[in-house]
Amino acid sequence: MKNYPKWKNQPEMNEMSGIVSQRREIVFLYDVKDINPNGDPLDENKPRIDEETMINLVSDVRLKRTVRDYLHDFKGREIFIRETRKEDGTLIDKEGRLDDLKVTSGDELLKKCVDIRLFGATAAIKGKSIILTGPVQFRIGRSLHRVKVTYVKGTTVMPSDKSSKQGTFTEQYILPYSLIGFYGIVNENAAQSTQLTDDDVALLYDGLWNGTKNLISRSKIGQMPRLLLSVVYKEKNYHIGDLNGTIKLVSGKDGEEIRDVSEFSLDVTDLVAALTDNKEKIQRVELIEDPRLTCVAGKKQESLQKLITAAGIKVTPLAL
Repeated sequence: MKNYPKWKNQPEMNEMSGIVSQRREIVFLYDVKDINPNGDPLDENKPRIDEETMINLVSDVRLKRTVRDYLHDFKGREIFIRETRKEDGTLIDKEGRLDDLKVTSGDELLKKCVDIRLFGATAAIKGKSIILTGPVQFRIGRSLHRVKVTYVKGTTVMPSDKSSKQGTFTEQYILPYSLIGFYGIVNENAAQSTQLTDDDVALLYDGLWNGTKNLISRSKIGQMPRLLLSVVYKEKNYHIGDLNGTIKLVSGKDGEEIRDVSEFSLDVTDLVAALTDNKEKIQRVELIEDPRLTCVAGKKQESLQKLITAAGIKVTPLAL
């Protein structure tokens, strides 16, 4: 097991009140309509696509940005990694952010910034490098079906410069529909070094669900969270692994033709089976699901909460 560093005033694990002590395995699904969920700046800002499979990709950096922005803008939490500028408009770097926050130690930085406790960071305070491995890590998100990239062209009424007498052309690449799945882990060992608390994890859930819904910009409006599942384990240093791979999209249409959540169901047979096989190691499953989402296990169509509960596993609904 990796030896995570302890900070100067950090108590031993059994003295920590509220510090995360159980591993969590997260599956988060959301969908998008007629937007670009994550543009690639090296490819005309087109949606990120696996060209071999036509699967839509979304970076973990984009997801963490969603959480950070929501916690700062809607919850008033201090965020270390965010875009701030000087009076002249130039971006403030990490050292500048440390000066703004008036922190002189790693302990102070951890106490002030929830994103450091969640995702970790690297910084230098008083010439000393600080490297914190984030307890919360996500893989790159992938759509559960093939997608189709659509090129949209339009015009604006505003001219591009003073000499122009007419508006300019606009262009963008969008996806008519994409159901995107993210997989993540909350590592109880790394949580000791960043002092991640259960309240911080609750904020993470809030940021994933409501941050996605409230990401309202021209390129992102239309994102909707559909499923957030977190498996909380009794046994330390254990998780099932690859839970997102146990969920399959089932539709009578070709994946590229899907346009709405009502046009498919999620086959969670393998997911329920994996949870059932490991239920002695699971304390509970935390869950929120959109009521418009249809789940099936075998020949049974039911909410995921009821399917998991019927397997004898405790489910705690998330009120987000």
